[in-house]
Formats: sequence, C-alpha cells, structure tokens
Amino acid sequence: MDPYIVDVSKVSFAYNGQIVLQDVSLSVRPGDFIAMIGPNGGGKTTLLKLMLGLLKPYEGAIRVLGQSARQASRNIGYVPQDVHVNHSFPITALDIVLMGKLDPKRRWLSSSRRDRREALEALEQMDMAAYADRKIGELSGGQRQRVFIARALVTRPRLLMLDEPTASIDSKGQTDFYALLRELNRTVTILVVSHDLLVISTYVKSVACVNRSLHYHDQCEITGEMLETMYPCSVEEVCPVELLAHGLPHRVLKDHGD
Repeated sequence: MDPYIVDVSKVSFAYNGQIVLQDVSLSVRPGDFIAMIGPNGGGKTTLLKLMLGLLKPYEGAIRVLGQSARQASRNIGYVPQDVHVNHSFPITALDIVLMGKLDPKRRWLSSSRRDRREALEALEQMDMAAYADRKIGELSGGQRQRVFIARALVTRPRLLMLDEPTASIDSKGQTDFYALLRELNRTVTILVVSHDLLVISTYVKSVACVNRSLHYHDQCEITGEMLETMYPCSVEEVCPVELLAHGLPHRVLKDHGD
C-alpha cells in the first residue's frame, strides 16, 4: 500500500512554453496539514490542479491514493479560490451542499433522503446546520466558505484541498476558520494555499514553499523569522525560507528581498 496520500515526483509544467513548475516533488503523508505558500505566479494553484488531475504534467508523475490524479478525484474534496455562485439566486446552503452529491451517472438530479441527511451532517460538521435553509446571499463571507467546504466534505474525501479559503473573511473569522480546519484534520488530510501565513502557522503541521520549484519544511523547522522572509519574496527569486533554513544571515535575506 502506498504510504503517501499524494506523491508528486519530479513534475514540470508550462503554459504556452513558459515554465511554471520545474522538477517539483512532494510527498503528502496521511494526516498532514500543509500550508502551500509562495508569491503570486509561483505555481501554487497550478500544482493543485495537477494533483486534482485537471492538468497534466509534461514531465514527471503524480500518484494520489495509489492511483492517477484523475482516478482518485472522487476521494478529493476541493474548494477553489473563486466559487462562482450567484448570490442573488434563491439557493439555500443545503442546496449548495447537495450539489456535492450529484452523480453524472444518475439519470435524475433529485436528491434522496440519504443525500439530504449526509448534507445536513456535513453542515453540522462545519457548524452551519442552523443555516441550512438560509439563502446563500444572506450569509457572510466566512459562512459561505464553510458551506462550500461542507459541499466538499459531503463525499467523505480523504484529502481536502483549499485555494485561498480566507480571502473573503475578516481577521477574527480567519482565526475561527483555521481552528475549525484543525478539528477537521483529525480525520482528513488537508492542503491549503494561503497568504495568511502568520495566522495559519499556528495550525499547520508543515509548509510547502512553491516558487517554480518546491521546498518542503516540517513544522519543527519553521520559525517566525522564516515566515517573515516570505513577504518580500517575488516570483523571480529563490525561496527565502529555504535560504534561511540553511543558515544564511537574515541581513543577506533582507538585501535579497529588496
């Protein structure tokens, strides 16, 4: 049996001949809670899409749960950065979660009693059961994000991927949100793309710094000084977290970032 939930081996990918990811490797252990960080354009979302099977690498291989990424997609819960839902459309939180139960093999799209029960259980897991009949446009940004995660959880995935999940949530809501993710991590492996590094560092178990290449850091290696070095990082530069991990002086890193 494959010991890893995800095994990315020497993967490279390019858009229209422009390299986005080069020789990237990452092994995700069951039960991990990984923060994927890096500058805009560094390849974070592209790597997520490769692991979901939405894109194919031109070099390297990706195995998810011992299968190809596309074969394993039913066991992955995914919440993209921009969930396209018309907030003025009269659809309830429960309806949104039930969308996660839709099976393209079914002839009819109506939901069963079991589907509704499991959708309510997913909302309960996200502390949103009381809002099941509330219209999606009536919910706050944080509440909507919890509903979208409930939709991802309703299929009982083994891996949950989230792309910038707190973009529309205020600072207090972010803390509550990540505390909830930590509770979910008891049963689900989580990989989250985030810019809220100083907030999320309290909750995650490891960090993957993505900037064309990838550097993986266990939590025991992460310090506040290392996290601060990420902010001046641009897509043209090497990973400053990796530089600091190898003992370069912070002054040099600041000069590099400037």
